[in-house]
Amino acid sequence: MQLSAYAYTNRGGRDHNEDSLRASAEQGIFVLADGLGGHRCGEVASQAAVDAIFTGMAQAEALEEAGLLDLFRSANEELLRRQAQPGQEEMRTTAVALKLAGSTAVWAHIGDSRLYRFSNGELAGVTADHSVTYRKFLGGEISYMDVYHDDDRSRLLRVLGKEPCRPEAGQAVVSPGDAFLLCSDGFWEFVYNEEIQADLCRARTPEEWAEGMLLRHIRRTPPGSDNFSLITVFVEACG
Repeated sequence: MQLSAYAYTNRGGRDHNEDSLRASAEQGIFVLADGLGGHRCGEVASQAAVDAIFTGMAQAEALEEAGLLDLFRSANEELLRRQAQPGQEEMRTTAVALKLAGSTAVWAHIGDSRLYRFSNGELAGVTADHSVTYRKFLGGEISYMDVYHDDDRSRLLRVLGKEPCRPEAGQAVVSPGDAFLLCSDGFWEFVYNEEIQADLCRARTPEEWAEGMLLRHIRRTPPGSDNFSLITVFVEACG
């Protein structure tokens, strides 16, 4: 199998971009983070986390769920060390990462940056946000569609840069035709699952898939909207 990918980030209606990402189809490594903390500390946190996780994934000979979780914890320790510097005490970040090797996909996330997995054109799974809003959904207080608009959606329960560090991981067998989307909350809040799937079914490349979703996104975002980022990945047959 071979991989193709497309990555995009935008500061949206903000004066700077606190999202960071790195993507390598050749290595099968994809990492995205959404920084928190303001005063440009968020971008420091997200870039540090992305660099630490990406480098660790690239150096690992083999990577399973436990190993990827360890990389997230190492990134958390790096952020805690950096918080000793003046002005960076409150910096935090979400993160989501994907490693594709052979016929196996391994991923992990913390916070509300998401990974969507598609198989045979159907949505096979979405990571569960570590937020007050998502907990309300799991508890039956609100519907899934309410997650997109609930007032508590920005209240995160797990992030990098804070103890205890509790990322979650998953693993699946992949085959040609599968696809993945990694994105920050500034993106998924304005594009719904059914639309993501519909745009995937029409797309011939990861870039076309992204462009279709971004057209929906731009029509819905209000002035002053959050940074938004995405990585789209296609798993294809060799040759």
